[in-house]
Amino acid sequence: MTLAIIAAYLLLVLAIGWGSARAFRGTGVDYFVATRSIGSLLLLTSLFGTNMTAFSLLGASGEAYRRGIGVFALMASSTALVAPLVFLTIAPRVWGLGKRHGYLTQVEMVRDRWGSDRLGALLFAFQVVLLVPYLLIGIKGGGLTLAQITEGTVPEWAGSLAITLVVLVYVTAGGLRGTAWANAAQTAVFTLLGGVTFWIIVRSFGGLSAAFARVAEVEPELLVRGARVQPLELLSYMAIPLSVVGFPHIFLHWLTAKSARSFRLPVVAYPICVAAVWVPSVSIGVLGAVDFPGLEGPAANSILIQMIGRYAPGVLAGFLAAGVLAAVMSSLDSQTLALANMFTHDIVKHYRYRDRMSDRLEILAGRGFVTLVLAITYSLSLVIDQSIFRLGVWSFSGFAALTPLFVAALYWRRSTRAGACAALGAAIVTWFAFLVRGWSQPAYTVGDSGLMPVVVILAASGLALWLVSLVTRAPGDERLARFFPPAETAP
Repeated sequence: MTLAIIAAYLLLVLAIGWGSARAFRGTGVDYFVATRSIGSLLLLTSLFGTNMTAFSLLGASGEAYRRGIGVFALMASSTALVAPLVFLTIAPRVWGLGKRHGYLTQVEMVRDRWGSDRLGALLFAFQVVLLVPYLLIGIKGGGLTLAQITEGTVPEWAGSLAITLVVLVYVTAGGLRGTAWANAAQTAVFTLLGGVTFWIIVRSFGGLSAAFARVAEVEPELLVRGARVQPLELLSYMAIPLSVVGFPHIFLHWLTAKSARSFRLPVVAYPICVAAVWVPSVSIGVLGAVDFPGLEGPAANSILIQMIGRYAPGVLAGFLAAGVLAAVMSSLDSQTLALANMFTHDIVKHYRYRDRMSDRLEILAGRGFVTLVLAITYSLSLVIDQSIFRLGVWSFSGFAALTPLFVAALYWRRSTRAGACAALGAAIVTWFAFLVRGWSQPAYTVGDSGLMPVVVILAASGLALWLVSLVTRAPGDERLARFFPPAETAP
């Protein structure tokens, strides 16, 4: 019965995706940004669903299992503060420039801002490297969920393949519009069922007070916010949500907005949505330490599923597992489409067709790259075995390091091509250096101080941009006029 419910849910998602295809207008801009027609509510669910991945459910509960309640402060509270600020200050300006100049990718915007093909190509390559681990989170999370909830009836590889194929079908059929519609449904599903899961498990413990009392007896450190989280690490994590600025899939959803006013609801409601997902995830991870002690490494990622299996077997487990799969797919689809969008416009259209490409070819290329990206990522998921939380943190750190580049593009007139290249180069070099140093050491911090590498990477990028821009020639007025109309003044 559990498997039947999950299968029915996947078919429902496919139906939503196919239904959206009926509204498809047959143009490239409709396939990739839904003709910039998405309103406030759908924009909120798209942004939130896209940003709440398996990292936020499986990864957060797994990390809370290891480190305790302080995990909520590491990511949830900082995300609830930083993401709305980005939606308020960065997103409307990106939307305006995208509508004015027809941008569909960040590379197009950066290349046009500083007039550099090399800068655009380097940015493209780095973003692809960063986005693949993020895609792996979704595919591995989906396979892990199905394997655990069916007690091995569906092997992990088969579960990952099923999720991959479902996402492939509705993304190729409906493009961004299909993704947005599916995300709206899936956001409602995983938010509602996450709360239901939490309520059922806590009730089985005898109530919230009794549940945490049991944790206090077994692992009291898990209930102390800073017991397993160093102060500098806690502060460092404030930089991680800046990754929202650099995410290609978030950028793509910003461009779909009907108007600048569409961002008002996401700014106000986003923190509430974050709390609704992270509170249950982190709490269940902490409670799992009582029932499933001794899980180590990536095995801890399955704690949420194991808790569902113990306290909500049968039919209910199927519905709750569907909630986890909803979170997985609501991110995987947008990330896949974003990568296909980048390949289509930043490589094929720009270099092969000199920015002149028919709608038919754009759509064919987009669908082809969606298939290729999912095939490659699925193959990688079969051989890479890393913590979902750690994969996410390394990906987020690299995207966060792009913040100075994009902020300068939008707000700093004096920033130069050389400064932008220096910023991107510094981000890439320091990110790779820390990745090599910390890959085999999951809890790595700079000098064991608790300072996360993202702080150093972000500082290196920003400092390089500032220093090199100040000593090189300012961009010409004609180029600046495309980004800063005469009525605007420099900040």
